[in-house]
Amino acid sequence: MIVDSALYRHGARVPVECEAHDYARLRAEVREEGDFVWLGLHEPDMDELSEVAAAFGLHPLAVEDAVNAHQRPKLERYADSLFLVLKTLWYVDADDAVETGEINMFIGPDFVVTVRHGRGADLRPARQHLEEHQRVLDHGLSAVVYAVCDSVVDAYREVALELEQDVDEVEESVFAPTRSDDSARIYTLKREIAEVRRAVLPLRDPMRRLAAGEVEGIAPEAGPFFRDVLDHLGQVDEVVDNLETMLSSAFDAQVSRISVQQNDDMRKISAGAALVVVPTLIAGIYGMNFSQMPELHWTFGYPFALSLMVGSSAVLWIFFKRSGWL
Repeated sequence: MIVDSALYRHGARVPVECEAHDYARLRAEVREEGDFVWLGLHEPDMDELSEVAAAFGLHPLAVEDAVNAHQRPKLERYADSLFLVLKTLWYVDADDAVETGEINMFIGPDFVVTVRHGRGADLRPARQHLEEHQRVLDHGLSAVVYAVCDSVVDAYREVALELEQDVDEVEESVFAPTRSDDSARIYTLKREIAEVRRAVLPLRDPMRRLAAGEVEGIAPEAGPFFRDVLDHLGQVDEVVDNLETMLSSAFDAQVSRISVQQNDDMRKISAGAALVVVPTLIAGIYGMNFSQMPELHWTFGYPFALSLMVGSSAVLWIFFKRSGWL
């Protein structure tokens, strides 16, 4: 599906007299140096993307990757065009889940084609922001690539903040005085953090190359902007590392606390059993059918046996209470 298509000249959107899907004619409107076309697609099928590939001369391997999605973040060169893959992330708080999408960018000498998969990282705000800032958009293709990368990495930071809140909640629950079992949530969060890591780590090398001005087709003057994106990416990476360490510590604390709780339970069970066993032992001795037993025919034998049971139980209860077993 075509989200938007436009021709830009000197940092401004230029109206063209052609249909949005008439890609070849749209590209033919590029007449001055610095003119470029930005075509945005959302989950196109192979037929639609093949038409785009024919109009803009896209490499078939890159087109296949863009249709199938599920690619690792990367930056590759095909002839005179670049192919950049970005993972998009957004957070579903109700499920403690990080959902993923993908943006594939084809960057040529006079065009940018963005192919978006998933509902995350809508690029319309980025396009609108660029169109409102003509001086930035006047930098051409480099400005578009920067705006898309910046939008995606900003979403990473939002996801990292959401994960931080959930990890804080887990820590509070683990060390709360009431009993709780947070093992399942800890595992879920560790899995989602791994999902973020798969999006962040591979993207650092492409951003480093763009920041260093090593990529042909991207203006070296845009390096400081990409360095800013790289810095934000590094911040997300640090947060992810810290969160993973905190979750590992919380899991160890959870296991230790469960072990302590089980020991406390066993002590209480043992103390309760002792309170029952001692009176039972006394009753069992006095209940044996032997004729020659001390105090068997004593007038106060029965009250004495009961008093002995109650007294021994009371002594044990006081002892266990002071020792913390009850």
